[in-house]
Amino acid sequence: MGTDHSGTDHGGTDRSGGATPGGPGYRAGFACLVGRPNAGKSTLTNALVGQKVAITSSKPQTTRHTIRGVATTDTAQLILVDTPGLHKPRTLLGQRLNDLVRETLLGVDVVGFCLPADQRIGPGDTFIAKDLSELRSVRRRPVVGIATKADIVSRDRLVEHLVAIDRLGEWDAIVPCSAVSGEQVEVVRDVLASYLPDSPQLYPDGVLTDEPEIVMVAELIREAALEGVRDELPHSLAVVVEEIVPREGRPEGKPLLDIRANVFVERSSQKAIIIGRGGSRLREVGTSSRQNIEALLGQRVYLDLHVKVAKDWQRDPKQMQRLGF
Repeated sequence: MGTDHSGTDHGGTDRSGGATPGGPGYRAGFACLVGRPNAGKSTLTNALVGQKVAITSSKPQTTRHTIRGVATTDTAQLILVDTPGLHKPRTLLGQRLNDLVRETLLGVDVVGFCLPADQRIGPGDTFIAKDLSELRSVRRRPVVGIATKADIVSRDRLVEHLVAIDRLGEWDAIVPCSAVSGEQVEVVRDVLASYLPDSPQLYPDGVLTDEPEIVMVAELIREAALEGVRDELPHSLAVVVEEIVPREGRPEGKPLLDIRANVFVERSSQKAIIIGRGGSRLREVGTSSRQNIEALLGQRVYLDLHVKVAKDWQRDPKQMQRLGF
């Protein structure tokens, strides 16, 4: 059963009319944010955790690994599993990403369905809502509708959007929020946490993600490489970190990590886009990603980037496996 989690003028809308589940004790468990590509799932994950643990991009279909972000409070520990956007697959990679989402949904305690307020509900949302309806009724998983990007629309448009979400399906609660401005992010966290089982903490205090550093580094490089490139490139771009090693012979107290990574694309023309005129674009990618990597790892980094062509890798199972899919 849900409850009214409004908290502000733009408060959550509750469908169930009952009391928040619970009783005394701490709550801990897993939540999954789903939605069509570019619905704000990764940005919301980062806002809930309070630090960057999932890559974001203005380009759709940027998330390819399920990244667990851990949000710990005095009353609950919410472990967020970020997934790729559900979409109609056109390649073997696309099908595997959809399978990954559905597999993840079966292993969580609550699902948050992200629907961006600046976009009308469309066929993609209806497609996902149908999947979630079965999950909610058959698998007994609570589903919370989350109206993301609420800060960039008018109040009237937001109300209209909330009504549209309400009509789309049966939800345990509906909450608007803005991950960018921070509006109602805590409300989203508390609503999701209210559906977790009674449990002690599953991760120690201070742990924000269980994703291996080498995967996080690869994702940060891919995020930087995706900015400002053509729309078709995100689907064709993969990053593999070959090594992360401390540089020998450094002065005391001034460590340096050497990171060697390969950026893979499917065609020579895409390689030229990533490298840019005289290598200018690749240098921008290196500078941008290095700053985020240094913030993640807490020390200086020397980043050695190379761009390589893996022809049509999205349709080749062997190449996909080599690139980590």
